[in-house]
This record gives sequence, C-alpha cells and structure tokens, in this order.
Amino acid sequence: MKYSSQMVAKPYFIFALILLAGEILFGITMSIQYIYGDFLFPMLPFNVLRMVHVNLLIVLLLFGFMGATYYLIPEEAERELWSPLLAKITFWVFVVAGVLTILGYLFVPYAELTQLTMNDLWPTMGREFLEQPTITKIGIVLVVVSYILNVTMTVIKGRTTTISIILLTGLFGLAFFFLFAFEFSDNMITDKFFWWFVVHLWVEATWELILGALLAFVLVKLTGVDREHIDKWLYLIIAMTLIAGLAGTGHHFFYIGLPGYWLWIGSIASAAEPIPFFLMILFAYNMIKNRRIQDDNKIALTWAKGTAVVGFLGAGVWGFMHTLAPVDYYTHGTQLTAAHGHLSFFGAYVMICFTLISYAMPILRGRPHGNCAKAQKVELTSFWLMVIGMIGLTLALTVAGVMQIEMQRIPDSAHAMAFMDAQAKISTVYIIRSLFGAMTFVGLLVYFYSFFVKEEKAVA
Repeated sequence: MKYSSQMVAKPYFIFALILLAGEILFGITMSIQYIYGDFLFPMLPFNVLRMVHVNLLIVLLLFGFMGATYYLIPEEAERELWSPLLAKITFWVFVVAGVLTILGYLFVPYAELTQLTMNDLWPTMGREFLEQPTITKIGIVLVVVSYILNVTMTVIKGRTTTISIILLTGLFGLAFFFLFAFEFSDNMITDKFFWWFVVHLWVEATWELILGALLAFVLVKLTGVDREHIDKWLYLIIAMTLIAGLAGTGHHFFYIGLPGYWLWIGSIASAAEPIPFFLMILFAYNMIKNRRIQDDNKIALTWAKGTAVVGFLGAGVWGFMHTLAPVDYYTHGTQLTAAHGHLSFFGAYVMICFTLISYAMPILRGRPHGNCAKAQKVELTSFWLMVIGMIGLTLALTVAGVMQIEMQRIPDSAHAMAFMDAQAKISTVYIIRSLFGAMTFVGLLVYFYSFFVKEEKAVA
C-alpha cells in the first residue's frame, strides 16, 4: 500500500460483501416463494422481499464502487486522498441511512412509511427501484456529492490519468442522472420516460464508464502493460458505451405511449450495446497476452477476466436476445428479462467489485503480493461456484421465460394460459433456479472463508 489514506476503502469493501450476502439470501427466499407462495407470508411478503432485494443491489454496488475509488484514486493521483475524514464520515452516514431504509421496508407497511417520511411534501416514492423515501434520496445525493468532491479534489491536486478522468466522468454522470429520481409526474408515460433516465443511464451508460476505469486499473497493476496501450482501448470502449448506451435508452420506450420512431432508435442503438462489452473481453485478454510482469495475485486476474466474459454474456448476449422491438413485444416482463438482469448485474458490476476487493484487500491487510497460494485456491473454488451458480440460475430463468412466452404471449387471448396456471407449469424450473441460487450463496461463503486461510508452514 503506497498511501495510508487508501485504508478508508477497507470498510466499504467489507460492508459491500455483507450487503451482498443479504442480497442473495433475500433472492433465494423470493425464489422459494415462486414455488411455495405462502412461504414466510405474511411476515415477509413477496413485494417487500423484492423491494429489499433490488435496493440492496444498488446500495452494495455503490459501496463497492466507493471503496474501489478510494483505493484507486490515491495511486492514480500519486498523492493522499484529499480528505480521509470525509470518506469515513460518508461511510457511516451511508450505512445508517441505508440500514434504516431497509429496516423501514421490512417492518413498516409501505403506505405508513410514506407518511412517516412526509412523502406528501415532495412525492418521489412508489416507483420500482426508486422506492426510497425522499429523505433517503436526499441523503444519497449528499453522500454522492461528498464522495465526488473528495475524489475530484484529489485528482485536481495530483496527477491526472485517463483512468481517473473516465472514472470521474462516470461518477458525475451517476450523480446527474440520479436527480431524475426526484422528477415525479401524475402522467404515467411522462413518469416512465424520466424514470428510465435513472435506471437505464446508470447501469447501461455511466456505470459502464466506472467499470471500464476499474478494470483498466487492475490490468495496469497486474500486467505492467504501458498506459498508452491501455488508454487507446479505454477510449474506444467508452466511445462505444456512450454512443450505444445513451441512444439505447430508447429500447425502454417501446409500447408505453411514446412515438413510434423509438421502435427504430431503440432497436438499432441497443443492438450495438453488446459491442463495448465484447471489446472489454478483447481488452482484458490483449493486456494479459502482452503483460510484462507475472503478479503473484493470480486470482485477481481471474476475476478481471471473468468480469469481461460474464459481463458480455449477461449484458451483451442476454441483453440482445430481447432488445429488438418485435421480440420485446413478446418477451418484456417475462422471466427472460430477469435472466438478463441477474447475469448482467453479476457479471459486469458485482464481479468488478470482487476484482478490486481481491486485488486491494490483501494489500490493505499487509500482503503486497496477494493472498497465499492456498487461500487463492479456495477463492478460485468460490469463483467457479458463484459463476456456475449464476449462469445456471440464468439458464433456468431463460427456460422459464420461453415457457411463459409460449403459454401466455404467443397464443391469442382466447387460448392464452392464465398467469398463475403458467406459473404452476414452470414450478420445476423454479426449483432448479433456487438450487443454483443456493450454489451462488455457498460460493460467497467460501469466498468469505478464503480471507481466513493461511499458508501451512513447512515441517522441518
């Protein structure tokens, strides 16, 4: 560790992993409710579980990004973090706000929560993914602003690199587009239009810039490839991300009351969205092929390669499956959408957090060359358990989605199967989905265990 202020990243990483454990457990519980509808009802109804599941995902990724940034930026800027104290305060404010919000979801009926948080003064609640009380949204803005201020001041006062500029661009975009979470309209078409400015332009535009910067940083450290070579790849990836991602917002505007030209804009632009993810695969493997050093932290490089490949599968392949308007007409809202969402979030964003944690945490714990070989073998086991678990889960959801389309969407209204009848037919597939979800959770537990594995001393 070159700079003492990098230590502020450690609690962010730890809390992100704790939230991930909760995220998976809530997901498994939901998957069981697909099979046994009364499971844990009315204590934990499905709508509450889903709200917590989705919100935990957003918060854990923000914690992961913040920890990664606080570790990365001092090395890129070649100076200490502008204010380590502000980073520590931001952490605890975010923890308290996040925990209180999740507890509110779990123990307070949502209608009462809107009253307790005075949502009537500035209505923003009740929308999918943006269920947070207005006061929590304001808190998120304050946390993100202080975070960006800290990072920006560090960069301004130190060295500027392509990686830090692209990272900052992504962070400013993240902050700007979240402001549309405060836009509330009684007109559902208008509301959905601006709602996608947050949901799509976070995950399919600004977050991809953050992903590219974080992946590039790890590859620089683990391969020793010249920055000029990496910078050229980054510019190409980011250009494609912004071109396809911004216009690709249109693939969410199909059939919601907006003009028909969005069918063409959304289809053409979003068809290009897999390109930057494919470029990331070429980028990662090209850097590894041309590496100048052999770093002992081999597992971090495995996570980096996995991020590129699984991210392309989830966001690229599974995204393209149902992104064209004539196809989306039949697939939207089915389990095929869920299949794409699960693998893309895991492959692109959860795995890049694992990449940074596996690279940085050993260094933060006084192990500059990475964890011992035995610990890395255990972590490799966790890698494959989680990757196979998520791919298996995705395949199960894909089969379920195709069955839904065949039974509910393709037949005319006179012959279409009722929703609950179709769900009963799919129940066996849901059991398989739950089993793969359990495998993913076991993989995470093995990952936790790897932190405590020590190299056995040789016997004289």
